[in-house]
Amino acid sequence: MTLSRAETRTISIAAPPARVVEYLADPRHLPEWAPGFATAVDHDHDDVWRVHTEGGPRRVAVRVAAAHGVVDVVSADAPTVGLFTRAVPNQAGTELVFSLFFPEDTDPSAVDAQLAVVGEELRAVRERVESAP
Repeated sequence: MTLSRAETRTISIAAPPARVVEYLADPRHLPEWAPGFATAVDHDHDDVWRVHTEGGPRRVAVRVAAAHGVVDVVSADAPTVGLFTRAVPNQAGTELVFSLFFPEDTDPSAVDAQLAVVGEELRAVRERVESAP
């Protein structure tokens, strides 16, 4: 059995996990915190959304288990591919965890570039959630 390369990054957010989950669970926020991925988002059906990207539209499923702090944004056609997030309590705030998986043969520089983007996305989520009324 071959496993993908797993990479996880976290950020502390001065807001309760429920607020972080609420923000991430709304796919219409994707262009705010992941502008390199999503330029716009339209609802398709159920938990499936059409994300407009520079490379064309992509169908994603947004899987939410709010009570467990889970919001996964995965391919609607390949649900093991995508971004897996967890919002876990960190004292009075939240530790937001983003996990991604890369095929075994992914060029290390491509992984590094994607992880730099992930860092920007985590900071954008923190900024949006902490500044929300």
